[in-house]
Amino acid sequence: MNTPDQDKGTPISVVIRKRLQDARKRFHANDNIADFIEPGELGQLLDEVESKMKGVLESLVIDTVKDHNTNDTARRVAKMYLHEVFGGRYVTAPPITEFPNVEHLNELMIVGPITVRSACSHHFCPVIGKIWIGVMPNEHTNVIGLSKYVRLAEWIMNRPQIQEEAVVQLADLIQDKTQPDGLAVIMSATHYCMAWRGVKDMGSRMINSVMRGAFLKDANLRREFLSLIPRED
Repeated sequence: MNTPDQDKGTPISVVIRKRLQDARKRFHANDNIADFIEPGELGQLLDEVESKMKGVLESLVIDTVKDHNTNDTARRVAKMYLHEVFGGRYVTAPPITEFPNVEHLNELMIVGPITVRSACSHHFCPVIGKIWIGVMPNEHTNVIGLSKYVRLAEWIMNRPQIQEEAVVQLADLIQDKTQPDGLAVIMSATHYCMAWRGVKDMGSRMINSVMRGAFLKDANLRREFLSLIPRED
């Protein structure tokens, strides 16, 4: 079924891309484009990705007709990309219930480790790791539940990207949702573009952090946060 602004035979990806370009919106690998996808179009996009993935398998000289292990691979890969590992691009942010800080909590709160899965935008290889979030609230800070931090992290991480940008995006989102006096985000992850290919190094990890507000200004607070994060083997 064609959408109202889709000419017959025009791929749905072309229609969505034109909307983004007309609105002068960026659509990089780690951008969310859910606002430019109409109801029903994600199913059409799934069909299109499946069709093109079949072409990739054919170009890899894989017999998907006689090989029972790969005859549905194109569909499975399309579902994986659109609904799972890249799902953060195609759906709106998860609903977050926010509560006022009635008790005027103003002590350090740490959430983690949150296990996250992402993908390197250079090779589409897995990036798997853990995130710790430190929050220094004030009387005006919105309080959100523990599971909501996990949902926000998943929404940001389920996109192809580089770790350095992903952590900043997550910090921006939490800062906007909660408005704390201080915010700290640390991510430690294994990049399978190094472990699965290239130098094939399974032991290396990338660790990076974002410190804002009180965590940036107060060395004692920053030290307390870092001391409470368990060391990894």
